[in-house]
Amino acid sequence: MQLPKQPWSQSSDDVLENLDVVAERGLSSKEAMRRHDAFGANVLETARPKSVWRVLYNQFESLVVLLLLGAAVAAFAFGEYVEGVAIGVVIFINTAIGFFMELRAVRSMEALRTMAQTSSRVRRDAEAGMLPARELVPGDIVELQAGDVVSADMRLVGSQNLQVDESVLTGESVPVEKQDAPIAADAVLGDRTNMLFKGTAITRGQAQAVVTATGMATELGRITELVQHAQKHETPLEERIDTLARKLVWVCLVLAGLIALIGFLQQRPTLQVIGTAIALAVATIPEGLPIVATIALARGMFRMARRNALVRNLAAVETLGSTSIVLTDKTGTLTENRMTVDGYVTPAGAPRATFAQGAATFAQDSTPVDIEQNPPLKAALEIGMLCNGAEHATEGDPDSPLVGDPVEIGLLQVATAAGFNREELRRAYPETREESFDATVKMMGTFHKVDGRYRVAVKGAPEAVLRSCTQVMTPGGQVEALSDDGRADWLVRADDLAQRGLRVLALAEKWVDDDAVAPYEGLVFVGLVAFIDPPRDDVRDAIAECHGAGIRVVMVTGDHPATALHIAQQLQMADETSEAVTGAELRRWDKTATASPARLVDAPVFARVSPEQKLDLVELHKRQGAVVAMTGDGVNDAPALTRADIGIAMGQRGTQVAREASDMVLQDDAFSTIVHAVEQGRIIFDNIRKFVVYLLSCNISELFVIAVASLFFADLPLPITPLQILFLNLVTDVFPALALGLGEGERGILSRPPRDPAESVLTREHWLRIFGWGSVITLVVLGVYASALYQLDLGPEMAVTMSFLTLALAQLWHVFNMRGAGSSRLKNDITKNRWVWGAIALCIVLTLAAVYIPPLAEVLDVVPPTLEQWAIVVGASLVPAVLGVIRK
Repeated sequence: MQLPKQPWSQSSDDVLENLDVVAERGLSSKEAMRRHDAFGANVLETARPKSVWRVLYNQFESLVVLLLLGAAVAAFAFGEYVEGVAIGVVIFINTAIGFFMELRAVRSMEALRTMAQTSSRVRRDAEAGMLPARELVPGDIVELQAGDVVSADMRLVGSQNLQVDESVLTGESVPVEKQDAPIAADAVLGDRTNMLFKGTAITRGQAQAVVTATGMATELGRITELVQHAQKHETPLEERIDTLARKLVWVCLVLAGLIALIGFLQQRPTLQVIGTAIALAVATIPEGLPIVATIALARGMFRMARRNALVRNLAAVETLGSTSIVLTDKTGTLTENRMTVDGYVTPAGAPRATFAQGAATFAQDSTPVDIEQNPPLKAALEIGMLCNGAEHATEGDPDSPLVGDPVEIGLLQVATAAGFNREELRRAYPETREESFDATVKMMGTFHKVDGRYRVAVKGAPEAVLRSCTQVMTPGGQVEALSDDGRADWLVRADDLAQRGLRVLALAEKWVDDDAVAPYEGLVFVGLVAFIDPPRDDVRDAIAECHGAGIRVVMVTGDHPATALHIAQQLQMADETSEAVTGAELRRWDKTATASPARLVDAPVFARVSPEQKLDLVELHKRQGAVVAMTGDGVNDAPALTRADIGIAMGQRGTQVAREASDMVLQDDAFSTIVHAVEQGRIIFDNIRKFVVYLLSCNISELFVIAVASLFFADLPLPITPLQILFLNLVTDVFPALALGLGEGERGILSRPPRDPAESVLTREHWLRIFGWGSVITLVVLGVYASALYQLDLGPEMAVTMSFLTLALAQLWHVFNMRGAGSSRLKNDITKNRWVWGAIALCIVLTLAAVYIPPLAEVLDVVPPTLEQWAIVVGASLVPAVLGVIRK
């Protein structure tokens, strides 16, 4: 026995024969056990939860951290134990912060898991009974009814009035009507109307089906496999930081080697040469960079969490700031994933429905419509409420949620909001008979007794209802004959609504003397009702903000093209001339071609696409150099969420698979949260750039001081010692840099276009600033050092102390040179940052402690200066900051 290929293209009898099973008996227990051994359990392979040790290991994957480890090992190898311990403390602090931040995100995701064990009613050994879903095997006969979750892929054997919610798999918001007949072999997933798929839900009717695939062989399993193979690349920030670290490695090695070579050529003592090389290595490495970067990203994570955005890994926070295109699912992301009445088309006009504060009003061409003065509209609302199988979840509780067919729920909600009371209507029109919806006739009818007669309420597909109508209600509520031309005209109107992406039902009624008569003969046509899965309230403004920020928003859905395009036009993602690209067109795209078709690159809407094609669209735009964010909530979105630069899943409506595949989870399911996250991402990158420039310009100044002094002051102590450099890098540099990383950002940051994804953390301009400011600080420090030695004749110990203090304070004031381009000299994002002022105050205290606390002063090899010496130090240290104020 082999699994049938394309079972939807075969008759149910052929599928049963291929699977060697009789529907009335099912498999024998012995045969089921054999097939279980052959095909395995009906479960999906899921990624193992990230362990604590894995989270800890992740903290050591940064090249900067590895560089620090190398420096610590070198320090211990040469007997510089204090330096080695100091660098070890840096590594510990950075690791601890990153570890706890990522562990918190991992545990938060695990708390969102809602995996449930389901059971199925299975026929085996000619008897039906409940079995755990994991025990299903190909060939099992499964019986299903409304409310059941489909637990394997199945071919229908028999069904009655069956509808299935497949939105989790295809993105289609309306339940799909199912039937048993074979369909074309090349039918896409959403059109395989004789198949049931694992993970979908039965919303109406009942069915008998034979299992054709289990576990990873199902469509859901295939998507899970796509997720596992759609490996995540490093985020742009991780790539940039690693690139910067590689440059620093080479700078460190080249300079240390060069200075060591010069020292040996000058026949200096070996220990002095090694000490100078270690000082250069320590000065080159920005020890505070990983700490500050981690804390800045963690701060961004907390800010986003307050906005209901749960970020799963720190580096993804910044990636949002460089996003240039958002590929978004429609159902549940842009729309509310519920059917709402958009309006009615009756012989009295075409009033549109508007909902506000729980009430529904109707208007036509901005003119309010009075329901009581509009008999066809009133009749349509009553029919929708009477001919309706939806009920409240808790009987007798009108405040409990409605359950049932989404269209019927929409009819109840609009009538209730318009002022109709269902219980009062039922008392006025008590139901005596129901003709359930039948997929063959595509109608449903109910009989209601009134004063010895019966009111028959009917709803169904427009073509079916109109075929059964012989009369039509006039605007005044009378009845007149319905001609063939009139019937054709109403069908055209229904088609026009469908072309606009609306779901359309027809409503009709009649009065009879006996409830035993045929329900679908001699009906009076009342009108059409159009439904829409409405856009979420905040989405239109959020998309406008994305456009203002230079970010394209593209809809990618499994829904019908007309529906998708209509929603896109409502949200101003597309205009009247736009067209939706279908999955069929994507299948014809040659992925090996060097250039991608402009129609695909520029399209605002993609409809009827498969999970593989969503993955292809991510690749398509990444080829164009875009930083791609992908949003979604369904299983079908998971592969693309994984492969995108940043995947964004919905936390409330989102499936477990989608949440696990994402980098960020929107806990409020609000698209507008993405805009806030993008803004925060841009602020974070700006802050990272500021503190990287600050830290590296400080380190360059230390490097230049050591290098120049080793060349021109060969017989004297270095102006700063390795331990003093470590003190600066870990104390007086880190706190101002951290303050820069916690800044609130500049105004209007969302009005800028996204950064070029190829742009590094530091551009040529930034490197010029780093070397420029580093040179200025170097000249000031060496000037103080030379003056102390040769003009003031203070001796090497005080000269080293003064150069150390000058460097410390100059780097401290240097933070004000990090203001944004074009900002005010005195009132800018730096001077308004309260963290900066706190950092300066703290660093001044720590610097004084380094001089006046004897044990610390002894370790750092400094002595207390006099007031005159302090005046020289402070005055000289202010030079770079004053030049920064003068510089425009």
